[in-house]
Amino acid sequence: MKIHWFFLTAALTLPSWAQVTAPEIATPNPGQVLVSGTVPDEATKAAILARAREVYGADNVVDQIAIGTVMVPANWAGYVQKLINPNLKLISKGQLKIDGNTVSVKGEVGNEAQRQQVASNIATSLNPTYTVNNGLRVASTVQELLDTTLNNRIVEFEQSSATLTPRGQGVLDDVLTSLEKLKDKRIEVIGHTDNVGLRASNIALSLARADKVKAYFVAKGINGDWVTTSGQGSDRPVASNDTSEGRSRNRRIEFRVAQ
Repeated sequence: MKIHWFFLTAALTLPSWAQVTAPEIATPNPGQVLVSGTVPDEATKAAILARAREVYGADNVVDQIAIGTVMVPANWAGYVQKLINPNLKLISKGQLKIDGNTVSVKGEVGNEAQRQQVASNIATSLNPTYTVNNGLRVASTVQELLDTTLNNRIVEFEQSSATLTPRGQGVLDDVLTSLEKLKDKRIEVIGHTDNVGLRASNIALSLARADKVKAYFVAKGINGDWVTTSGQGSDRPVASNDTSEGRSRNRRIEFRVAQ
């Protein structure tokens, strides 16, 4: 199993008048999952543990959930169960903390694609009242070079087209500098869109944008045989599409170092 230490903490906000003594936190063995915190009733505890055991195996789950007088958002247990899914197994040395309607995830993943996959799953599993803090980082030093270069910047295109803006070209020029340091590493360029419009049109547009990035790289001297492209359309958001800011973040180019 890839995961060495994974802590899932079901922690909730206590009313000012409630006093719950948390159990002493155990240290799980490598490969085990510690589930700790305070939930309002036995049914919630049973549902969370059942889901964790389904994903990780009954022998790999360490139960330290307490029952106490706590307040939770509507359908909280259902959202927690959605968050406990096989995507979490991509994380090593990780922690998932669910405190009321605030979700925080930390740990290491193998590449940027996995980081975005986990973030996308969390974003699409929750309703807009939840806040998600993504503290995942890529363990691969090669991938980190590209991610650091991109530095959360967006490769911009003209609206609803595959034409790069001058700012988008500037970001790609910085990425090119990093690609030259990677020598013979194969790179996948992945296009993404928001959810506005038809799915088929979004997939076609995202692929066209990825192809445009590859063409830009090739024109600058990168060997095209080492660059592949794909378009995911709106299928893998990293933020909510309910806001303009979220949609802007979802309209992006992702660079993945092939394994």
